[in-house]
Amino acid sequence: MNAISSAERSVLEQAAALPMLEQVLAWSQVNSGSRNLTGLAVMAAHLADAFSNLPGDIALVEPSPVEVVGADGRIEPLVLGRHLQLSVRPKAARRILLTGHMDTVFAADHPFQHCRRIDDRTLNGPGVADMKGGIALMLAALSAFEAWPGAAALGYDVIINSDEEIGSPSSAPLLRERSAGKIAALTYEPALPDGTLAGGRGGSGNFSLVVTGRSAHAGRNPQDGRNALLAAADLALRLKAGERPGLSCNPAKIDGGGPNNIVPDHALLRVNFRPLTTTDQATALALIDRSVVGVMRDHDVAIHVHGGFGRPPKPMDAKAQRLFALVQRCGADLGLPIAWRDTGGVCDGNNIAACGVPVVDTMGARGGDIHSAGEFLLTDSLPERAQLSALTLMRIAQGQFDGEKAA
Repeated sequence: MNAISSAERSVLEQAAALPMLEQVLAWSQVNSGSRNLTGLAVMAAHLADAFSNLPGDIALVEPSPVEVVGADGRIEPLVLGRHLQLSVRPKAARRILLTGHMDTVFAADHPFQHCRRIDDRTLNGPGVADMKGGIALMLAALSAFEAWPGAAALGYDVIINSDEEIGSPSSAPLLRERSAGKIAALTYEPALPDGTLAGGRGGSGNFSLVVTGRSAHAGRNPQDGRNALLAAADLALRLKAGERPGLSCNPAKIDGGGPNNIVPDHALLRVNFRPLTTTDQATALALIDRSVVGVMRDHDVAIHVHGGFGRPPKPMDAKAQRLFALVQRCGADLGLPIAWRDTGGVCDGNNIAACGVPVVDTMGARGGDIHSAGEFLLTDSLPERAQLSALTLMRIAQGQFDGEKAA
């Protein structure tokens, strides 16, 4: 345990005093569902204004092109919102990445649109924990950190994307680019209500498999048809049968079919895989290839596979364990017990870790019931977690974590 210096204590006091709750309340009134381009543009403008108080260059970055498969099997472009990028001291010898997301899971027509107080320390509202509270405390920590005399020793990039809740398809290249050269990363997903952090994470892959058969009359000449719906169902069963410890498969939806007297010539199977390790991910890809070949042969259909593993597995390797240990020591100096456990959920931390950068991805506020109308933020965690981040930043700047080296 390290003693907190007077200069560090001044930074911590400043971080705790900044108007985080006011920002959360204001930002949560803006619907920024992942597909609400108007709301995302408003939210991006708010964030650009708020983060402009930090030094460095700020920009709103256009999303990378993304394609989606419609229910009819057609591949179409998906238009998404811009991402906020801030770069501070890019030539510093020691550099880190901080990330968050401005989007929520609540669409513009969702009934959950406003905040309410549950009690003196609990705020219910869309995105209050996931993660407008996290963005507010990230900004508070960085703002206070910049007043510290040793701030010049640390450079950092901030990425706040607009598409995390749908898997970051248009921001993954930006995350990969900005991960380069970083010794560590902090992501501001919410911690559990008791403060527990997410440790290792499994991966996630989403696939759309387009099956093309041949239509025929179901009574007159069914033998001439090639039933795409039946082939899709067989494919779903084969993929599900390939589950093993460390790899789960969820066939989620089949689109296709029509009148009862027509052999369906089109079907679309949507499926999600959750691999625990990169080996499990390779097993899933092999399973898909093997099953597709078998179904095409047995049903005389064509199958096109679209999608991939947008969230690679994030193991707790030695570098990650050292970064977690640093955060834990900072928590101890602040009187905060910091623990972590593995989880099956995924986030941008998966993508960052896949670039070889250790990441603690639940540095945000304490809260719960995310992705539901019960979402809540424990408001007293805003100053608490802003101080945790600020102290972590100061300790990294002092050389207490250097990536490959022991902390």
